Amino acid sequence: MVPLSSLAPGTQATVLRIDIPVAQRGRLMEMGLLPGTVVDLVRFAPLGDPLEIRLRGYHLSLRKRDADQIWVQL
Repeated sequence: MVPLSSLAPGTQATVLRIDIPVAQRGRLMEMGLLPGTVVDLVRFAPLGDPLEIRLRGYHLSLRKRDADQIWVQL
């Protein structure tokens, strides 16, 4: 289990746990970021924040601090 932010671009992983506070977690879950979801890390912004992931057929940008709290399995 590793944080989403530690993946290299082009890596695919499955979300295991989301440790983001409930207020922000609900919004991410509404967008389809749920435990069991397969995500691809597309790229990091030039300064490393935010990062872009692909899930369920669309792209989502996340702040690095949020991605640090999303645990995935390769």
